[in-house]
Amino acid sequence: MLLSLRIENFALIDDLDLAFSKGLNVLTGETGAGKSILLDAIDLILGAKVTSGMLRAGSSRTLLEGSFALNEDLIEELTVLDLDLLEEDLLICSREISHSQGTLRSRFRVNGVVVNKQQIAWLREQLVEVTVQGQALQLGRADRLRQWLDDFGGKTLLNQRQQVAVAFAEFQQIAKERDAYRNSEQQRLQIIDGLQYQLQELEAAHLSDPQEQENLEQDLQRLNHSVELQRQSYQVYQWLYERDQGEAAADLLGQAEAALVEMSGYDPSLKTILELVQQALTQIQEAGCQINAYGSTVETDPGQLHTVEERLLYLKQICRKVLGRVWGMRIRISPQHPNNNIQSSPRRASP
Repeated sequence: MLLSLRIENFALIDDLDLAFSKGLNVLTGETGAGKSILLDAIDLILGAKVTSGMLRAGSSRTLLEGSFALNEDLIEELTVLDLDLLEEDLLICSREISHSQGTLRSRFRVNGVVVNKQQIAWLREQLVEVTVQGQALQLGRADRLRQWLDDFGGKTLLNQRQQVAVAFAEFQQIAKERDAYRNSEQQRLQIIDGLQYQLQELEAAHLSDPQEQENLEQDLQRLNHSVELQRQSYQVYQWLYERDQGEAAADLLGQAEAALVEMSGYDPSLKTILELVQQALTQIQEAGCQINAYGSTVETDPGQLHTVEERLLYLKQICRKVLGRVWGMRIRISPQHPNNNIQSSPRRASP
């Protein structure tokens, strides 16, 4: 409660001591009588911003001082600021403002002890509430009305309100965890549903051979180049074994073999070379037979080519779907879930 107000050299006032009584105090007067000046003085005492125009003309120093009576709750809280109380549990707040060489200086004191602006700001919240025109709309705010009503209930009611606030905060936390659990469970079921559909797709594809795609790609290459393979296999056969014009590799090796047989009759040391040529001739003849047989098996089959292309396309589509779903799930294990269920951002499986 504000008990008294002292003002020196402030605005239009040169010196004023004003006392207030218990209950409601009303200041009335015509416009310009100085009612707002008193409110400004209280505001400045408790930390409002000051300007040079607030000082009384011709004065370089202003003193504002307010005396407040304290209740028990505020007395306990003031121990945090390490302030000594005066007799009768009074709190005297003052502010001295000086103007020198174009500079404003200000100093706060509480019970004669210099304090900083942060301490004054804390006291302001505890001591007064300055309301100006237009702020009467606060009367329509439910939270303000509830706060004022609770204050009338005293310390007992405020303690009960604190207990309710704690219980409500715990309720909100539990509700949040419940919602998180429900979301986690729903996401887990969505993932299971997607994986089951994916498994059905894979089973329907009959993927028994892990090398099927690689083998199909080789078949596709062979079928696409069957004509070229036939032509080149025949040409290789001619080079190795039998040529329409000129001598094949087997013929030349046969001639080399005959010459070495005759030469080894004169020099047995050539038998080793003869054996190498004979082995090469045997391999050439075998290679010629095999390439000839291969050329006879290569056929152009448009129907088989179409079948291979369709199967390859189907397998690639399956791979893209599987990889797309796995990538989109962004799987992680939730430590809060009792079963460590999977949480993710799944995309609904679609055929």
